[in-house]
Amino acid sequence: FPPHYHTKQCKNDSFLVFDVQEIFGYKTQGCRKALCIAGYILSCGALLLLFYWKPEWDVWANCVPCSLEEADVVLLRTTDEFRIYSHKHVTWISMSGIIRSRLDYPSIAEEDSIFNKALMKPSLQVKSIQVQKIRYVWNIYAKQFQKVGALEDHHTCSAIHAKFGSGLTCNEQSLRRVICGPNTIDVPVIPIWKLLIKEVLNPFYVFQLFSVCLWFAEDYMEYAAAIIIMSLLSISLTVYDLRQQSVKLQRLVESHNNIMVTVCRNKEGFQELESHHLVPGDTMVLKEGKALLPCDAILISGQCIVNESMLTGESIPVTKTQLPQADNLKPWKMHCAEDYKKHILFCGTEVIQTKGDDRGVVKAVVLQTGFNTTKGDLVRSILYPKPVNFKLYRDALRFLMCLIAFATIGMIYTVCVFALNGEEAGEVVKKALDVITIAVPPALPAALTTGIIYTQRRLKKKGIFCISPQRINMCGQLNLICFDKTGTLTEDGLDLWGLLPSEGNCFQDVHRFPADHSLPWGPVFSTMVVCHSLIVLEGKIQGDPLDVKMFEATNWVNCDLFGHQTEGQRSTHATVVRPGPKASVEGITILHQFPFSSALQRMSVIAQEIGGEKQVFTKGAPEMVAVLCRAETGNQHFKRFLEMHRYK
Repeated sequence: FPPHYHTKQCKNDSFLVFDVQEIFGYKTQGCRKALCIAGYILSCGALLLLFYWKPEWDVWANCVPCSLEEADVVLLRTTDEFRIYSHKHVTWISMSGIIRSRLDYPSIAEEDSIFNKALMKPSLQVKSIQVQKIRYVWNIYAKQFQKVGALEDHHTCSAIHAKFGSGLTCNEQSLRRVICGPNTIDVPVIPIWKLLIKEVLNPFYVFQLFSVCLWFAEDYMEYAAAIIIMSLLSISLTVYDLRQQSVKLQRLVESHNNIMVTVCRNKEGFQELESHHLVPGDTMVLKEGKALLPCDAILISGQCIVNESMLTGESIPVTKTQLPQADNLKPWKMHCAEDYKKHILFCGTEVIQTKGDDRGVVKAVVLQTGFNTTKGDLVRSILYPKPVNFKLYRDALRFLMCLIAFATIGMIYTVCVFALNGEEAGEVVKKALDVITIAVPPALPAALTTGIIYTQRRLKKKGIFCISPQRINMCGQLNLICFDKTGTLTEDGLDLWGLLPSEGNCFQDVHRFPADHSLPWGPVFSTMVVCHSLIVLEGKIQGDPLDVKMFEATNWVNCDLFGHQTEGQRSTHATVVRPGPKASVEGITILHQFPFSSALQRMSVIAQEIGGEKQVFTKGAPEMVAVLCRAETGNQHFKRFLEMHRYK
């Protein structure tokens, strides 16, 4: 019987809220297991089939409730309206091959690390479970399962630079590799026999099998044969479709599983290894040229231009900057607030260009591996889609329950009538069961499945792919579809209308584009030339469309991208922007970029005119830039002009 809990508090160690699931601890009992095996045999497998449909009943019958610390089986229940159960067996990971003696503890795992808190001493074992491709280990001190495969969130910015900047030692890396598992998004192709068994054991098809056997017993040969053919066709099409999806998904994710990367080893220099050996805390060295990222990583030195279209669908390259070395006690995500993603290189995205720091090195600390990564979450959402709970399905289930109720009434009536007429017991049973097969149409699931598959093929011909076919039935009822990405649906065309310069606390005349005379050299022109995050890729300027149009209006060229500039004996990377042939200046060097921040509502660059002094240029939301200006230089008509042009 299931345990009953009156509260959902994590203090009760036999019950925990586990991510988006509740987890209960159970311990297998020998006598219960023996009785269940006997039940499987006596029921000719019917009890085993029932436990397959209801995994919670399997656990309740074979095990007794216990604390999570003692459990060898855990029962999981989703916290949503569906409350779906699943069960997992607890496994043990041995660390004895890595940790030789007690003296190795401090050098292998830090005291506040989950790897140290999960290690049971002196057995040197780690208790773990795996739920939907994510591994969780038992925290001995917190008395709960915690996710591994990701860097702990409590690290500060300075701690990440200090602890992981030089890389992990070989022993640290080995321990984390065993506990976290390989850095792969492994989607095995499901064998056809497994897909076939899973489809055949669906309750509807089991009911069909029962109905067909009954009809053959009553000599309904033609109808039974037609149902068998329809069911076989439906099962074949479903298995084929699932197999094709499994193959395509594997091909989609396997590209980054085996990439050669360079990592730093503490006190041992650099090491080349395959990407599936990476663990959270490893420090990768990113080399020049294009590269596919095998994990999520925090950029700690240098700068990168990344193509994130695989994740976001946007083709505009994104600039990633290094994590600041802020000396405070705030966790790094809290310190960076909404802009923490601009320091993260996401798995599956492509690094287009790199820009080294003062030493010419670009380093990134591995943040998440395997299915813990952003790409891994995307794949998991395909492998484990959310259950469908549309009103159509709820109403269909209610209708089915009504049919079963009517069938039960009809069955009772049939038994009474045939029994009073003196029919044989076997004939009475067959006629009574026949009423159920008539009231509940056994061909319904096969017909629905065939219809969905046919619809999928029609959509595929038009280049439309669906990862959740059950939702196709609902699409015919949609009257309105809203998209939140305007740029995806509209044209990319954007033109610069004009510029409103300000001088002497007053706005000047609007400078229209294109114009016969160019904009005079000055602060505004300099800002348009250097204050952007554009890159030159394959001879073409790419970046935000607004930045591209502003830069093109200047008629300058962004040619010497990431050229070298020498300051004393130190060599740094910089971007040199050069004008046309008739310009009065030789060019401007962009020394450092601070990309646009949604929290700050602005971006800035440090630039230097060749042979001149360093300057800082800023652009952003008008209201925010106005706040940064000195009061005596402000324009008293600023707000009025802003409102006027905003509504034009």
